[in-house]
Amino acid sequence: MPELYPLTGPLDPRPRPAGAEPAGPAAAEEALAGAVPEAAAGPAGPASAGAGTASAPQLWGASGEVSASRVTVHEVGPRDGLQAEPGVLSTELKIDFCRSLLAAGVTSLEVASFVHPRLVPQMADAEAVAGALAAQAASTEGSDGRDLRLLSLVPNLRGLQRALETGVRAVGVFASATESFARANMSTTLQGSVDLACETARAAREQGASVRGYLSMCFGDPWEGPVVRSAVVRASTQLLESGCAQVVVSDTIGVAHAGQIEAVLSDLFDAGVRADQVALHLHDTYGQALANVRTALEAGIREFDASAGGLGRCPFAPGATGNLATEDLLWMLHGLGWETGIDLPALAAASDAVDRALGRTSASAVKRALTRTTASG
Repeated sequence: MPELYPLTGPLDPRPRPAGAEPAGPAAAEEALAGAVPEAAAGPAGPASAGAGTASAPQLWGASGEVSASRVTVHEVGPRDGLQAEPGVLSTELKIDFCRSLLAAGVTSLEVASFVHPRLVPQMADAEAVAGALAAQAASTEGSDGRDLRLLSLVPNLRGLQRALETGVRAVGVFASATESFARANMSTTLQGSVDLACETARAAREQGASVRGYLSMCFGDPWEGPVVRSAVVRASTQLLESGCAQVVVSDTIGVAHAGQIEAVLSDLFDAGVRADQVALHLHDTYGQALANVRTALEAGIREFDASAGGLGRCPFAPGATGNLATEDLLWMLHGLGWETGIDLPALAAASDAVDRALGRTSASAVKRALTRTTASG
């Protein structure tokens, strides 16, 4: 395991620990750029108008059309939220959790991960959970007028085959934007992780499945510090070229700030990536997740990952805290006038049974406030 790089702030031009050399393509570029990498650059592109209103924001060099009023919330609680929890929940509770989220209006749901049970024991029942949801979706397809995306994460071709045999028709592949996380999470190199994700994505497309490409550590890495933006752009374009409908630019340890969001999105747009090809996956370690969403909305991004109750973190990333809570995201989006199709009180109630089973208090400030208000009323 590489030496941990202390996280005292995403822009600190601090020296690396003795013996810890920059890894991968970031090394040469950091040497050219100086002590503070590209991530320290100021906001890029013109300021956009009309954020969060019914009028469409100005996009920075993006050619894809985006909704003027609709935002997709991709709910990751049943997968990303539960995989790092110390307790293993029953299959029935997981299925009920998913069904409650769908009943609340969620249309894009991450239900399971087809990784080896030894690595993530919380996902050992992926076939049972994903299979039950796939069967339900097939039996009700088109009856309520909603297009459902029930997605499962697949690490490789074996995981893809397991998912397809279960009835899964939407998958997520994943790669790393840094060498250190690729070694810690996937036992490979940065490019090795991208190549494997691309291979899996192409195979999934050949089988008729839709694919999302997740790119981890796009803003800060616990071993390497700030991440060079060109590595993010390079990996993102490769994932899209392999058949991924979207690349999910991920702040895996929650250190990103609005300036980094602006800069990374601007670079992606300059490379020809459209706004509708990008989603954001945010953690809230530094309390900046909602500010980062607002910044991304102004840039034209219309899809964000979130986890009911703030469940989850990355089990392979030291320092990572919970995902952006879906309740908190919905409170802000609805307040700004964006449509999501999700009922906030129903969504907040969907994770109640999970919280009780785990013996935890919700990490969502909005859910806690709604609960207090209901109790006092």
